[in-house]
Amino acid sequence: MSLALKQVFNKDRTFRPKRKFEPGTQRFELHKKAQASLNAGLDLKQAVQLPNGEDLNDWVAVHVVDFFNRINLIYGTVSESCTDQSCPVMSGGPKYEYRWQDEQKYKKPTAVPAPKYMSLLMDWIEVQINNEHIFPTNVGTPFPKTFMQVAKKILSRLFRVFVHVYIHHFDRVSQMGAEAHVNTCYKHFYYFVTEFNLTDHKELEPLKEMTSRMCH
Repeated sequence: MSLALKQVFNKDRTFRPKRKFEPGTQRFELHKKAQASLNAGLDLKQAVQLPNGEDLNDWVAVHVVDFFNRINLIYGTVSESCTDQSCPVMSGGPKYEYRWQDEQKYKKPTAVPAPKYMSLLMDWIEVQINNEHIFPTNVGTPFPKTFMQVAKKILSRLFRVFVHVYIHHFDRVSQMGAEAHVNTCYKHFYYFVTEFNLTDHKELEPLKEMTSRMCH
C-alpha cells in the first residue's frame, strides 16, 4: 500500500467516529463473518449472500453500518476538493441533482452545496443507526416493521455519495492511489443492494454504464 493511501485510510482521517459492534453480540459475530468472507477473497457476489440460518434484518443492519463507515472514509479522501465553490449543488453530472429533506429543519427538498449535503447526510445516518428503536443492539430485541424501509433510505442516500465522488472527484481518488479500494467498495455495495433489492433502479441510473463495465 502506498504511503498516500495509508494516509487516506488512516483512522484519524475518518470523516467522523466509526460505529462499532460490541464484542460478544450476534451482530459482532455476523460482522466478523462478513469480513472473513471478504478477507478470504471470496467472490463479492457470493460474499453478500445471506448465510444459512441468519436473520436478514441482522445481515442488512451489519452491512448498513459497515457501508456507512467505509463510504464516510471514501468521502473523507475527496472532502478537501469538494467545496461550496466547486460543488454548489449536490449533483451527479448535469442530469442528476440531489436535494436534502429530513423531518426536522428541511421539510421540503432543498438544494444545498455538496459538502453541506454530505454533512447533513452523515449526521442523519448516525442518528438512525444509533437509535435503539431502529437498530436494536440487544439480542432478542425485535427490529421494527419499518426497519427495511429505513435501511433502503440510508443505502439509497449513501449511493449518491458514490455518484458524486465518481462523477466529480474521481481524479482526486486516482491521485491518492485509492482507485482500486473505492472500486472494490462500490462493487461490494452494488452487489449487496441488488441482491436484496434495497435501492430503486432509478437511483442506480447515474452510474449505470460504469456499473455494467465493472460488475457484469
